[in-house]
Amino acid sequence: MSALSLETVGMTMRFGSFTALDDVSIRVKAGSFHALLGENGAGKSTLVKCIMGFYHPTDGQLMVEDREVTVNSPRDAASLGLGMVYQHFTLVPSMTGAENLVISRNDVAGVINWKQERAALADFMRTMPFPIPLDRQVRELSAGEKQKLEIIRQLYLGRRLLILDEPTSVLTPAEADDMLGIVRDMTARGELSVIMISHKFHEVMKFADSVSVLRRGRLVGSGSTTELTPRDMAAMMIGDITLPTLDSRIAVKPEAPALLTLENVRARDGSGLKTIDVDGLFVKAGEIVGIAGISGNGQKELAEVLAGQRRLEKGNVRVKGATYTATRSESRTGKLAFIPEEPLQNACVAKMTVAENLGLRRFDINEKGRKRFWLSKSRIKQYAGDLVSAFKVKTASLETPIGALSGGNVQRAVLARELSGDVDVLIVSNPCFGLDFSAVAEIRARIMKARNSGTAVLLFSEDLDELMALSDRIFVMSEGRLVYETQARDADLSVIGAHMAGHAA
Repeated sequence: MSALSLETVGMTMRFGSFTALDDVSIRVKAGSFHALLGENGAGKSTLVKCIMGFYHPTDGQLMVEDREVTVNSPRDAASLGLGMVYQHFTLVPSMTGAENLVISRNDVAGVINWKQERAALADFMRTMPFPIPLDRQVRELSAGEKQKLEIIRQLYLGRRLLILDEPTSVLTPAEADDMLGIVRDMTARGELSVIMISHKFHEVMKFADSVSVLRRGRLVGSGSTTELTPRDMAAMMIGDITLPTLDSRIAVKPEAPALLTLENVRARDGSGLKTIDVDGLFVKAGEIVGIAGISGNGQKELAEVLAGQRRLEKGNVRVKGATYTATRSESRTGKLAFIPEEPLQNACVAKMTVAENLGLRRFDINEKGRKRFWLSKSRIKQYAGDLVSAFKVKTASLETPIGALSGGNVQRAVLARELSGDVDVLIVSNPCFGLDFSAVAEIRARIMKARNSGTAVLLFSEDLDELMALSDRIFVMSEGRLVYETQARDADLSVIGAHMAGHAA
């Protein structure tokens, strides 16, 4: 099997009057590892969907092996040797690895001769650079094994150029390095070409040969990773926008009080079969405590307990020493704010206006903090306008339904609402997931500013880079329990990764 070269020439994609992709020409050499960078909405997904046949470009050509080709469907792309590994797994969890591979073929027989298929798979796996237990159900595999199986499936189907869409978003650092290292070795041997969509500069610098950067649908820069720095790439991605920087870190005072404390907390997980058990977790004033863990290990359920969305079976949550059960009055008294994962679904009413959503915390109290018995729409609108301006929320108007805003602007709006006024305790869950570079930088700077002003911040995140950048202390959560603690300044990513994966001694 040999790698393919690919080139887009003047690729353009219009949706009515909107141009999503404007005259984009990139070249991926056979046997190269090419990174595709850009903020959300820059055109990355549109470009790869044109390559894979999900979209039919308005203009431009696609060249494979220096020959112009027409790709009208994903099946056409597959016939040319083009494959794609998506950000979220597409394997059937209840089937074995072998079953997933065999049923993915177009020529699979109505009655499968499994003795023959297993023998053929054994021969195929001997040519692969990494082993995967094909006799186990996919649901039993680790995230890293699932991602490798996704890649093996593409190789099994004869793909010679792979598009990887944020391939490490659910992997531990060790799993990510292992998987990308294997793919990088395959490109170096000329067996495969790769286009990787990523927001992680350290992965791009470590594994990619070259990069192309899109902004607002246009190609704004490209080059070799030996010649470009992360700062160069960031400048291409965001143009002349000045990014907010993280405030200088103020040391946590030894005498600072613990404003949030969890004692013997127990709750059921989403299935109702496992428990979340957390004890001895506290966050001091002016401190960020990060919770790391692979998705599905109890972080979401613990956050839901703190938000009042999941019943607490036993134990105590205390805010500033007082028992906290997540009522509206308790959160107001304790000056607690909460920014959940997927804020549009969990912190907003999509069909209500931007102004109405920004007023949800304060609509029933007056300027002195006393109960209000009637709504003042003019005051809500004035208050919302001030927040939109201060937090740079991009919206057509205050009357726009908040569901019409981009993900980054919904996140800014929720931050604006939750961080307005005095906030002593802030609980944040995956605040930057899926957001682009500039939105990430601004949101992290806001969180750090709150921390430096004395707020106790509990940060749930599946992004270790984020936890390392923001946290003072880091806990690892695995199987519903806190299994490891470290000061962020002393943190060893390999040790954290081993505890996340459940492999630590």
